[in-house]
Amino acid sequence: MKIYNKLVRDKIPEIIKRSGKECDIKIVSKEEKYEFLELKLQEEVSEFLQDKNLEELADVMEVLFGLADSLSYSEEELLKARDKKNEERGGFKNGIVLESVK
Repeated sequence: MKIYNKLVRDKIPEIIKRSGKECDIKIVSKEEKYEFLELKLQEEVSEFLQDKNLEELADVMEVLFGLADSLSYSEEELLKARDKKNEERGGFKNGIVLESVK
């Protein structure tokens, strides 16, 4: 038996059962879910930094959507906030590094 005690995507228990294995799960409170999402964000960012692929980047995004939901924001609100900030301050496409201000 392997112990995980970490947040997983909603369909993971079903996928495990279809593979012929058994798993124990629990549904956590809203407060606990938020804490697990923060840990999951660290995990997914680390995996992205190691593998640098689109799938890991999508995992980071899914956790961000989960965090937004935990804070009572919709995915659309998060994307609108991103768009607003992008319009006001720009994005990170040009690779500008601020070295100093005089």
